[in-house]
Formats: sequence, C-alpha cells, structure tokens
Amino acid sequence: MKMCARIPLGARALARGVQRGFTLIELMVVLVIIGLLAALIVPNVMDRADDARVTAARTDVSNLMQALKLYRLDNQRYPTAEQGLQALVAKPTAGPIPSNWKPYLEKLPNDPWGAQYQYVNPGVKGAVDVFSFGADGQSGGEGRDADVGSWQ
Repeated sequence: MKMCARIPLGARALARGVQRGFTLIELMVVLVIIGLLAALIVPNVMDRADDARVTAARTDVSNLMQALKLYRLDNQRYPTAEQGLQALVAKPTAGPIPSNWKPYLEKLPNDPWGAQYQYVNPGVKGAVDVFSFGADGQSGGEGRDADVGSWQ
C-alpha cells in the first residue's frame, strides 16, 4: 500500500515556483483611492484647526474680561490703557495705583497666533475692549483673519 503525504496548498504553490502578489495596476488603483480620500479629508481638517484657534481666542478674551471685571470690583475702575492687561498679573506702578490689588491671573496668555491680546480703555465697543487681531495680525479682516473681541 502506497502512502501519499498531504502537502498544504501554500507549500505546493511554493514548490512549483508559483507566487501570487499584487500587480502594478492593483497598487496604482489603491494609491489613487488613497489620494482621492486625502484630497477630500485634508481641507476639512485644516478648517478645523482655524476654528479651534478662533474658539481658543474667544475663551481667552472671555477669561481676560472676567479678570478685568474682578479688578474693577476690587479697585472701582479698570486698569488704564497705560497699565494695560499687565495690571492683572503685577501691581501697577503707574497711577492711579489700585488700593485693593490682588493677582487676577498667573500670567497673560498670548493669542493662538502668538501675538499679545490688545486692550483699549476707554473701549470703542464697550467700557473696555480686549481683542486679538486674528490670523493676519492686523485690524479688521474676514474669516480666519477677523478680529476676535470682547464685543462678540
């Protein structure tokens, strides 16, 4: 009686020298599909980064306005334009020197684009204005370049 050993299919194919793989056309089709998906997704992701910066700037402006309101409650006035937002971190040395000053913030944040927040007293749109010039760093603008301020 003759015994025949069973060889697995993969081993038989290798034994015969037949190898299966992806053809160049199959690889090109996959790369084109990945490229199309990237072309659709990347612009949406880039817009999200701009939206996140604007949201962060609005949050910072809101926090600065809250600190300014506390400063006013303690000292009966907002910091002068000369004292600026620095009066929330360190006691002003220029007059009028606040009598009940406390530290209102640990440090002043920069806006999400790396610039300092602007402070105007008296404000144009409120008692005081705190704002960022946006992505372009200049007054005005639209979209991601628009100013983000306490009046919004």
